Amino acid sequence: MSLKEIGPNSLLLEDSHSLSQLLKKNYRWYSPIFSPRNVPRFADVSSITESPETLKAIRDFLVERYRTMSPAPTHILGFDARGFLFGPMIAVELGIPFVLMRKADKNAGLLIRSEPYEKEYKEAAPEVMTIRHGSIGKNSRVVLIDDVLATGGTALSGLQLVEASGAEVVEMVSILTIPFLKAAERIHSTAGGRYKNVRFIGLLSEDVLTEANCGDLNDYTGPRVLSCSDLLVNQ
Repeated sequence: MSLKEIGPNSLLLEDSHSLSQLLKKNYRWYSPIFSPRNVPRFADVSSITESPETLKAIRDFLVERYRTMSPAPTHILGFDARGFLFGPMIAVELGIPFVLMRKADKNAGLLIRSEPYEKEYKEAAPEVMTIRHGSIGKNSRVVLIDDVLATGGTALSGLQLVEASGAEVVEMVSILTIPFLKAAERIHSTAGGRYKNVRFIGLLSEDVLTEANCGDLNDYTGPRVLSCSDLLVNQ
């Protein structure tokens, strides 16, 4: 068994698994000085997408999981925007649709909108997520995927949209999970336990990342964002 239970309906890939080792080796985090958000450790998903070996290992692990699952998933739902990096490669291998869940009514067509939610970092206003009505049919079986599971606000919006479509959640997958924020526990207890049977799968725990995973430039004191014109002048 490659997954271990870390809580009720909450599973994490075993530390000894080759995919877990790849993720631990390649994942980078940044301090607030070098990241777009004021959080202590900002997990940078581009460190994974820029490693073809790691990206392929994620794809292969999840494709194998769902190919052997019965009954099989019928849809992959990806969260705006980093879920879009992982969902399509899994969906195309399985031959099933990839559905875009987008922020603030950005999908075209007739939309279903989630309830407002808040994230681990503050926005000007609570966000909502939408999917196009009809993208997921009644009795469909949906896998949700995102890069990070933190407080669970975004994940909860996805569960609401699948439920409103008359479909069933197979499980929620995140590449990185942050255990101390207890997202799965929060979601399982919300709305009187409405989502208590939703299974959460994490491929790596954030608490195994060390200072060696920090991508900060220790000796750099200039601006974080450099302009193209300045770089061209200095070439």
